[in-house]
Amino acid sequence: MAGKITIDTERCKGCGLCVAVCPKNCIAISDRSNKTGYYPAQAGTDSALRKNDSCTGCAMCAVICPDAVIEVSRNSNNIVAIEPGRKDKPSLVRKKTKTDSSFSKYD
Repeated sequence: MAGKITIDTERCKGCGLCVAVCPKNCIAISDRSNKTGYYPAQAGTDSALRKNDSCTGCAMCAVICPDAVIEVSRNSNNIVAIEPGRKDKPSLVRKKTKTDSSFSKYD
């Protein structure tokens, strides 16, 4: 599982922005209203939607949500896996902190 989407449907106003930006079509607007009368977004649970298993964890839906009701987690521990033991490619953290001659003019 790469990613999992959790939507607080009681706070969602159903604007549809998350539906528009999801590259895997994992989110749709529900046909049931919440307590406040809005039709909220829902993660892939219908047969018409792709299952939540196809979520890549890109978090574009959470970033664009104006009400901040979407939470995206990656892997089963909510942690992005970093492989520190690999010697062939430096990890992302090492790339960002590595001093490079091309950046020396800004130091």
